[in-house]
Amino acid sequence: MATRRGPAPNPNAVRRNKDHALGERKLSGQAGEGRELPKALGISTAGAKRFWRTWASSPQSEDWMETDWAELEIVTKLVDAFYLGDMKYAGEIRQRVGKWGATTEDRARLRMSFDKSVEVEKAQEGPQKLSDEDMDKELFKLLSKG
Repeated sequence: MATRRGPAPNPNAVRRNKDHALGERKLSGQAGEGRELPKALGISTAGAKRFWRTWASSPQSEDWMETDWAELEIVTKLVDAFYLGDMKYAGEIRQRVGKWGATTEDRARLRMSFDKSVEVEKAQEGPQKLSDEDMDKELFKLLSKG
C-alpha cells in the first residue's frame, strides 16, 4: 500500500475553484445594436468591417465598457492589416478575441453561457437572412460561373 503526503484528494465531482473571479456570465444570446465603426479608424477591407459588425453587435458586447470598445478598435485595425495580407497579426488577433469568448472553448474557460430560451425563439421565427459571409459565397459562385 502506497502512502501519500498531505490530505486525500477531493472527489472528482467537487470543483476546487468553483468561485471564478469573473463569476458565471449568462448572456442573452441576442445580438445587440452595437456601435458604428468609427470612420477615423480608416478601415478599408470588407473583412475588417464585417469583424467590427460581428463583435459590436455580439451578445458579449452587451456589458462592455469604454476600454472594451477601445480594444475592439485596436483589434479591428489588426484585422484590417491581416486582410490586406499581413499574416503576422493572426496570432495576436486570436489571442485578443479569445478574451471576449470567440469560440466555444473560450466561452467555457470564461464561464460564459447563453440563455437557451433565446435560441428556441430564434428557431421558431423561421428562415433568417443570409449572413455577409454567405452572401459573399453566393456572389463568388455567380462570378465564377460567368
